[in-house]
Amino acid sequence: MPTELKVPEVGESVTEVEIGRWLVKEGDAVAQDQPVVELETDKVNQELPAPVGGAIVKFLLKEGDTARVGEVIAHIEEGAAGAAPSSNGTPPAAEPASSAPDPQPKADSAPETPAADTRVMPAAQLLLDEHGLKASDVAATGPGGRLLKEDVLKHLEQGKTAAPAAPSAPATPSPAPTGDRPEEVVRMTPLRRTIAKALVNAQQTAALLTTFNEVDMTAVMALRKQHQDSFVAKHGIKLGFMSFFVKASIEALKQFPAVNAEVRGDEIVYKNYFDIGIAIGGGKGLVVPVLRNAERLSFAGTEKAISDYAVKAKDNKLQLSELTGGSFTITNGGVYGSLLSTPIVNAPQSGVLGMHGIVRRPIAVGTPGKDERVEVRPMMYLALTYDHRIVDGREAVTFLKTIKECIEDPARMLIEA
Repeated sequence: MPTELKVPEVGESVTEVEIGRWLVKEGDAVAQDQPVVELETDKVNQELPAPVGGAIVKFLLKEGDTARVGEVIAHIEEGAAGAAPSSNGTPPAAEPASSAPDPQPKADSAPETPAADTRVMPAAQLLLDEHGLKASDVAATGPGGRLLKEDVLKHLEQGKTAAPAAPSAPATPSPAPTGDRPEEVVRMTPLRRTIAKALVNAQQTAALLTTFNEVDMTAVMALRKQHQDSFVAKHGIKLGFMSFFVKASIEALKQFPAVNAEVRGDEIVYKNYFDIGIAIGGGKGLVVPVLRNAERLSFAGTEKAISDYAVKAKDNKLQLSELTGGSFTITNGGVYGSLLSTPIVNAPQSGVLGMHGIVRRPIAVGTPGKDERVEVRPMMYLALTYDHRIVDGREAVTFLKTIKECIEDPARMLIEA
């Protein structure tokens, strides 16, 4: 009797997953614990390994399908030999009933009308659903009688050409678009849908406002340059800017606890700990892993934790426990070249700090009337978006000014001045 491959528990409150990508094909041989399929949820992605060694007998769901926790998605024949496993991650396709190879359609022959059991490819099915068509309405030209996305597009184009023009008053026609204008319809991943929902919800439920300031990065850049070699030699990782901003944010949060709080119904919950979320661009979208009790981390500990999260985000290996919670968030659009932005609060948090690109600009320095002069300095714009329901404008402005002062004089963070 075949062994069932079931969707496991993937986290609290997660009841269903989406089949992201099959990593093997039907008939492939798999070893025990070999990754078979990539499961996508609204929080994290994870690979599901084979519970036993053997051959993949049958896939019960295709890529893009939704499955509930505990649902069987494939059968594995334990100990059976199969074909060499696929190494390119190509999605599985059902083989035709006959063992003889499917004849390829000739270029000059008319495509046949698909039978009732025509295999519809996922991209083609999306187009059929979008335009209210049935698979039997479209001529399939793919290998083995498969209905391809291109078949549906061709059918739609022919329908437009054949449709009679509605009577109307004479008008000068607009010039028709020229050249190849292909479009592709792709289903949003669960993570992307969750990001979209959370961002819209934050805009609709919180009274969001953004305040700005600029910070002179001269002191921090000089400090990094002075100690970079010894820091790398001792800790095996570079000293970046993010650890300075994490420490500066914690100092500011201690002075203005409302920015570290959240609204729960008619109550304000003040948090006496500092779980700092770091926004990272992952393989599937923006993720915000959390530095737990960041106030206890050293500069090296902060840099190592952020580096580990970045690697996991790129490989879609973040765990649900690493993404939940958080009392304040920092996002750095400067790594992508952003000069200025208005970040959105990661609800239910009440504040998010936006870092931006460092640009050398002429600014006035010194004491007016004494040694005032113009110098070219490395400057960065900072943005703080906050929930005005519990954070007043005065607090927000002073909060951002505190971060500015900590960065421009890093020694303040050591003596807590």
